[in-house]
Amino acid sequence: MRIGDYQLYSIETSEFSLDGGAMFGIIPKPLWEKKSPADDQNRISMVTRSLLLVNDDHRIIIDTGNGTKWQEKFKDIYQIDLGRLNMERSLVKYGLTPDQITDVYCTHLHFDHVGGNTTYQDEKLVPTFPNAKYWVQSENWDLANSPSEKDAGSFMRNDWSVLEENGMIEFVDGKESFLPGIENHLTYGHTIGMMHPIIGDTSQKLIYMADLVPMAAHIPLPWIMAYDIHPAQTVKEKEQILPKIVEEEWIIFFEHDPVYQAGKVKYDGKHYQLQEGVIISE
Repeated sequence: MRIGDYQLYSIETSEFSLDGGAMFGIIPKPLWEKKSPADDQNRISMVTRSLLLVNDDHRIIIDTGNGTKWQEKFKDIYQIDLGRLNMERSLVKYGLTPDQITDVYCTHLHFDHVGGNTTYQDEKLVPTFPNAKYWVQSENWDLANSPSEKDAGSFMRNDWSVLEENGMIEFVDGKESFLPGIENHLTYGHTIGMMHPIIGDTSQKLIYMADLVPMAAHIPLPWIMAYDIHPAQTVKEKEQILPKIVEEEWIIFFEHDPVYQAGKVKYDGKHYQLQEGVIISE
């Protein structure tokens, strides 16, 4: 898919699982399980999906997934599987290697979004993309480095510590646009200062939803996560942007949906829901 100056590619980097109740908050299990069946430990199947943007001057990765630094204990808890889907294999598919990436756009610093920022080589922590700038929202950086008790388990310093030491982090303040052809939308319900890139031209726009709408099942307004730090704010933020997405027929990109890469949204007068799936690849 091409939008503006960019060729867009879907980059799936891992398969994993999280608790279904946590992923759907107040929605009763008999409802959410119809859309996302749970295993015997109440976990639902998910993926980490990045978006690769390529033009003459930039090769941009939006989020980097769970990464490879996991101890076996946590790989088992979260069922993290890199056997079929991983960053290196996905990049090779499009003729790229990690050292060719120019920019990493970090929507927020939760482990399943930036775990692939760094990796271990010979037991030494190193940047996964050695020639890239890593773009991070200042507000989210502050939270990640001084998290509340509720947030502490979502942030892991080894996902960015070596980047800070090497001067590879570029801080973003507010909604300022920092990469050409990409608008920057901010939300505060899931976490403080979560960034959503919007790639557009005169004919279409795509917004990377991150954890505002992580899966197609989360399109309806009350379908939000227990992980959100301000759930009512998440609903409000969805109320604000979904009408524009419907009216202007934007494509929304799903970071965690195991089936749908992206899609368009319809409104039936009462509910927002997936209108059609969109495949983003060659």
